[in-house]
Amino acid sequence: MQNASFPDVTEQGFLVNYTDWSVDVAEQIADQEAISLSSAHWEVIELLREYYITFDSSPAMRALVKFCKLRLGEDKGRSIYLLKLFPGSPAKMASKIAGLPKPANCL
Repeated sequence: MQNASFPDVTEQGFLVNYTDWSVDVAEQIADQEAISLSSAHWEVIELLREYYITFDSSPAMRALVKFCKLRLGEDKGRSIYLLKLFPGSPAKMASKIAGLPKPANCL
């Protein structure tokens, strides 16, 4: 990672311990992934951290979409919306930035 005080991460860059997460850590991970975090990103990141605390797991894409729809509304509870924020694999990328483990069914 970017500095010696950065928390331990897995080979794929996920935090080993989600309690090591901070806004600064999230911003560093996002920078490495070429994502500029906006308020829309933070809304999803905070939601993911809530999901993890509630269900003790990182959501796969389908669960993430449903949770976003439930909490953020119809417009934000869509795959296309999440893909615009977190290109490639939204559940995987957003979980990484949120300091959560990689979702179980993500490659």
